[in-house]
Amino acid sequence: MWVKIKGAAEMAAAVRAAGERIGREYAGRDLLLVGLLDGAVFFLADLARAIPQPVEIALLRARSYGGGTRSSGAVELDGEIEVAGRDVLIVEDIYDSGRTLRRVRDHLAGLRPRSLEIAALLVKDVARVEEVEVRHGLLHIPDAFVVGAGLDLAGRGRNLPDLWAAPSDTPPQAALAELERQFGR
Repeated sequence: MWVKIKGAAEMAAAVRAAGERIGREYAGRDLLLVGLLDGAVFFLADLARAIPQPVEIALLRARSYGGGTRSSGAVELDGEIEVAGRDVLIVEDIYDSGRTLRRVRDHLAGLRPRSLEIAALLVKDVARVEEVEVRHGLLHIPDAFVVGAGLDLAGRGRNLPDLWAAPSDTPPQAALAELERQFGR
């Protein structure tokens, strides 16, 4: 059975507080939020609304999970973004292995932004394959596969407002079947 580990209200409060902090840090500057598709879309929209000044939004697709519950280890990037001379904040749903954020950060750094920082809604408490500095890590979670708040399993569960952890060591097909049974989505 999937277990709720973070509620929507707790996540919303963390996003509002982060938006206020980011607004103060970038006051008077032209901030570009780069959201990583697909998972960060919900967090990106909420964070952008919580920042008390105009921001620009761009999207970049980064894939590493496919249909499983473990990262494949390979990170594919799709999308072109002009960041030269800009203040850029990468917006990601979860910092876990570090592979995706390292690949995206290195790619964008090579395009010569004025500044480059990272915000992640969730920081998984796990040994990382790649370490990166996440300036705005909002909420820590245990080492579990999670859905909800933008995160999914094979495209399902992304729309759940709360964050749910899969039963440990459950094969992807069994976890998906239990997700469908428990939530009917």
